[in-house]
Formats: sequence, C-alpha cells, structure tokens
Amino acid sequence: MNHVKTLCLVVVLSFAVSALAQGGTNPPAAAPKPTAPPAPPTIGAVIDREVSILEREFVSTAEAMPEDKFNFAPTSLNIAGSDFKGVRTFAEEVKHVAATNYEFWGTITGDKSPLPADSPNDNGPSALKTKAEIVKYLKDSFALGHKAAQSLTTAESALGMVPSPFGQGQQITRLFLATFAVQHAFDHYGQMVEYLRMNGIIPPPSRRQ
Repeated sequence: MNHVKTLCLVVVLSFAVSALAQGGTNPPAAAPKPTAPPAPPTIGAVIDREVSILEREFVSTAEAMPEDKFNFAPTSLNIAGSDFKGVRTFAEEVKHVAATNYEFWGTITGDKSPLPADSPNDNGPSALKTKAEIVKYLKDSFALGHKAAQSLTTAESALGMVPSPFGQGQQITRLFLATFAVQHAFDHYGQMVEYLRMNGIIPPPSRRQ
C-alpha cells in the first residue's frame, strides 16, 4: 500500500513539474500599445455643439405651448403695475428668433430665408400663422445653424470677414455671427420660459432636472 501511495505522489509531482515547465516557456503577454490621443475638436464642432444645445431647449419650449396659447402675451393678464404694452406674443418670439437665425447663419452660408421677415418690429414672416408652420420654420432655421457651424473648419474660415447684417458697409467675422446667434436666441428663450410659466406650464428643459 505504501508503494502505491508513493507512486501516486510521484505521478502528481511529475505533472506539477511538467505544468510549471510548460508555463515557463510561454512568452510574457505583450504590453498594450498606447492609444493615440483624440484629435482636438474643430472650431465648427465646438459651435455645432452649442447650436445643438440651444436647438434642444428652444424647440422643446416652443412645442410645449399649446396651439390655443401660441398668441399669448402677458398683456392679457392685466397685472397691476406691470408694463407689458407692445411686447411680443409667444408666436412672435419664436418667429423673431427663427428669422434672426436665418439672417445670422445665412450670412455665413449664403442661404436665404424661404419667407421674408416682413412683419412689424422684426417679428418674422407674417405669412406664418399656425403653430405647426412656425415650429417648422424654427426647426429649418436650426438646420441652417448646423450647416453654418460645420462650415467653420479652420481658424481662417471662422475669422474670415463677411458683410454684416447689422449695417451696410460693415464687415464682421463668421465666428461672431455663429456664436452671437446662439446668445441672441438664449435671450429670447428666457422670455419664452416666463410665458410658459405664466400659463402653468413647466418648460421641458426644467422637467429633466
């Protein structure tokens, strides 16, 4: 019996030594190759991201106002001590921003608004009446914004001068127009948020928080 135990022990030790020997012959695992750092974003990509953020918040806010409230203005609330005379309606706020988007971003791309901004006080195209028409015009203006941003592929293209929409004979950089359109729209977005809340509607961007 002792001989059998000794034989089994020898066999086990032999397998162990063989396994260690085989393991010792394997080459060490190759070190992972270092990955190249990502390419820095272009000027256009950075601005395009800003346009996307604005588009998401502005369009969702425009769509949140019901059709029957689209021509709401705070003058109808008759708030004591207020001075809302002459302020834009919600629809006019949306049309004004969309028309200005076309004016600013279209100067970069050479595209024109499909409708003239012919209403008084720079309130956009008077031909647009329904919510569906106005929201489509707004969305189309943001499509132009993406086109304008993506055209700014180099510092030279971004800082190139174009005729200014602010006055005849003046020149302005494409970069200024691309970014000022975002700033301008966010200014009016703040006013539209107040219009929604005056009607008991929480703006969609606030609902996500």
